[in-house]
Amino acid sequence: MIHPTAIIHPNAQLDEGVKVGAYSIIDEQVIIGRDTVIGDHVKISGKTIIGQRNKIYSFAALGGEPQDKKYRGENTALEIGHDNVIREFCTFNIGTIDDGGVTRLGNHNWIMAYVHLAHDCQVGNHTTFANNASLAGHVHVDDWAILAGFSGVHQFCRVGAHSFIGISAVVTQDVPPFVTVAGNPTSPHGVNSEGMKRRGFSAEEIMAVKRAYKKLYRSSLSLEDAKIAIKELVAEYPKMESFLDFLLQPSSRGIMR
Repeated sequence: MIHPTAIIHPNAQLDEGVKVGAYSIIDEQVIIGRDTVIGDHVKISGKTIIGQRNKIYSFAALGGEPQDKKYRGENTALEIGHDNVIREFCTFNIGTIDDGGVTRLGNHNWIMAYVHLAHDCQVGNHTTFANNASLAGHVHVDDWAILAGFSGVHQFCRVGAHSFIGISAVVTQDVPPFVTVAGNPTSPHGVNSEGMKRRGFSAEEIMAVKRAYKKLYRSSLSLEDAKIAIKELVAEYPKMESFLDFLLQPSSRGIMR
């Protein structure tokens, strides 16, 4: 299961069924769960905890030091869940003491080549990151979000569940759940209705999201008045609650409008 050219620190912990390809390097504090496959020329360093059944392709560099000038060697971490696909040349950094000390990737994520997750990012489950998508530090990405190729997210932003970030978009403010953003400068372009259909949302629920979108983006309402209008929809369509909660708890960057 371990290629003879791989270099694995004796203190690293590899569970049953882990495979490690040629010339890969695994450092002292690394923990890798059952049946995870590490490709050739992969570097896993720092305090990195990887769950079960992940597949990590060649030349990925996971657990490297943050690209943060304030970092002084603190013992921070990278945590990766289960059943993720991480393609070639991805770079995920450990966290910093300024924000909990942990960078996280959840479960069942599809991460394509050259994706960068900076320090302290928190990525949920079932997300898709296309080639060269990048997150700056402290970004939160919720479940089922999709980032198209060459898109980028500014530090401290939030990307809501089921949202869609278009190709080469540069996100500088929070993207609410279900919303599609695209263009340069990036702006809202409707609801990710196709993604909602694929995930089992009913026609009525999709229509409710579209109504909320219109309140937020196609009316003359202020943000505060839009929140009140959307709150009225929540009583009828409980799945809208995540949309409202997102608006009530924006990041320091504010909501994209």
